[in-house]
Amino acid sequence: MSHPVYLVDDDEAVRRALKLLLSTVDVDVTTFADPHAFLAQLDGLQPGCLILDIRMPLISGLKLQEKLTQKGVDWPTVIISGHGDIEACRRAFRNGAVDFLSKPVDEQDLIDAIQKGSDALEKRLQADLEQAEVQKLLSSLTPRESEVLDRIAQGFTTKQIAEGLGLSPRTVESHRAAIGAKLGTTSQAEMTRAWIEGGDAP
Repeated sequence: MSHPVYLVDDDEAVRRALKLLLSTVDVDVTTFADPHAFLAQLDGLQPGCLILDIRMPLISGLKLQEKLTQKGVDWPTVIISGHGDIEACRRAFRNGAVDFLSKPVDEQDLIDAIQKGSDALEKRLQADLEQAEVQKLLSSLTPRESEVLDRIAQGFTTKQIAEGLGLSPRTVESHRAAIGAKLGTTSQAEMTRAWIEGGDAP
């Protein structure tokens, strides 16, 4: 598991036990005694998988999960509880939890949940990188090329694009060639995918 794990639990014995357990499978775990301590260091932390105790003084695990969502932090989260109930479980999953485990936590269940979270985080980070690359390519287009791409992605023909923008078909084809060179594809489907991934779709 290449991503760090952050454990937030006010029970020192639980923190020690889970840190020891996870160290046996080479998981890098940083523990926090309360949500405030975690939030204070959040900006300096690398993306990772969270393990949150559901019941802690002042801020519960579910409330912390909601605060992170509001901040745009959507790291995979495993909720652990000694007082689990169906409604708490539902709230956790609605907020994006990958698993909800009851104390005492089954070792294999926890390891499996963290692996699931790590895999999900890897896919998310890879998708973010790909989107950033697409946005970089799209930003290299001139305003006119962006207008042409918008219409290509919406299925307009060269003739329709030319008429709509007051250009000649040859000029539209020239812009299309330039767009293809910058995006690295002449496929209309690939151009449309880049347009959608770049966030330009309505």
